[in-house]
Amino acid sequence: MEAIIKYPPQSTWESILQRPTQSVEAIESIVNEVFLAVKQNGDTAIAQYTKQFDKVNLESVFVSQEEIESASEAVSEDLKLAIQQAKSNIEVFHNAQKTQKVDVETQTGVRCWQQKRPIESVGLYIPGGTAPLFSTVLMLAVPATIAGCKNIVLCTPPNSEGAIANEILYAAALCGITTIIKVGGIQAIAGLTFGTPSIPKVSKIFGPGNQYVTVAKQLATKFGVAIDMPAGPSELLVMADKTANPAFVASDLLSQAEHGIDSQVILVSTDENMLLETADQIRIQTQSLERKPIIEKALENKKLILVKSDQEAVDLINYYGPEHYIISTDNNPFFVENVINAGSVFIGAYTPESAGDYASGTNHTLPTNGYAKAYSGVNLDSFLKNITFQEITKEGLVNIGTTIELMAEAEGLMAHKNAVTIRLKSIGDESK
Repeated sequence: MEAIIKYPPQSTWESILQRPTQSVEAIESIVNEVFLAVKQNGDTAIAQYTKQFDKVNLESVFVSQEEIESASEAVSEDLKLAIQQAKSNIEVFHNAQKTQKVDVETQTGVRCWQQKRPIESVGLYIPGGTAPLFSTVLMLAVPATIAGCKNIVLCTPPNSEGAIANEILYAAALCGITTIIKVGGIQAIAGLTFGTPSIPKVSKIFGPGNQYVTVAKQLATKFGVAIDMPAGPSELLVMADKTANPAFVASDLLSQAEHGIDSQVILVSTDENMLLETADQIRIQTQSLERKPIIEKALENKKLILVKSDQEAVDLINYYGPEHYIISTDNNPFFVENVINAGSVFIGAYTPESAGDYASGTNHTLPTNGYAKAYSGVNLDSFLKNITFQEITKEGLVNIGTTIELMAEAEGLMAHKNAVTIRLKSIGDESK
């Protein structure tokens, strides 16, 4: 009999919804060691760790134009067309995120405006590992290009032959990315953080990765480099009632479980039969999947949770804050309206999570590990900075000058007050 967590009281939610991730302390020491080595020894340390972690010695970490052309020729025409269609949809959605300049006169003579400017140098981290994610190239390179980022550096780990997946190189070339570096893992994040003769230093690092990459990105922020979000092992929560299709639900849960052994999938339902039937479908479908060993290990972390009501389900789901959230019920509008914490939401029986992973147009680089409570997924604004401007006329300064003087004096900042007072006196002298 499948283990179902029935009607868990709120006091137990923290323990039953715990992610299967290692603590930061458990992996922080190796991350610190790699960062220190790369900071001190640059490319020498990069080569050392590439040999240690990726089992390869590289003559050069740069991907040549010849490699890109060869890779593009090796990708099938059908897959090229699929990648092109996905890129088009991602472009449409992210282009639509452009906003107009905000320009307002807060009071007579006081004009304030806000404009967006691209982050000049960005690093895109593309996971390799058990499944090279060429789709992530599109998810990061497309908005970076639309935003107008001047320097875009792509890092991805090489395989044991020192090569990059053909599909990754094709997708990068399709997006116009020319700086592609064969470095992965902690050492890639460290290289982008400090800069080496081979890896340019960047201002912000994007992209998902394993727990080591996630901690490395967090460490990068201590050295003045921004990150998109802490994005670690993948996770999916499905809310399904008795009207959902158990085979569909199982297929979605398995699609996330195959990402890695530390992925987590959760099914929440108000119907016990739905939980049991979905569990049966998971067992049946797993047997025919190529990544069965990974899936079975990840499924050790799955949770089947029975709740009493839709409202209780909503409260539990928002408490968890899933990276991916599928709603398949006869009350979808209620669940959609009450989403507070989620990375990306998929609504209805015919909206598989894999659509967002690849081709619908939304971005698949999303906050995990509960960070959906505070972070957004990658979007166009992730690659832009909002800069505010202001311009004040003589009349405007007269209108707000006394306010500034009074506030500055009350805070004891007399030089602040004087910067206004000296101008007001000049204006007064001119009018005499």
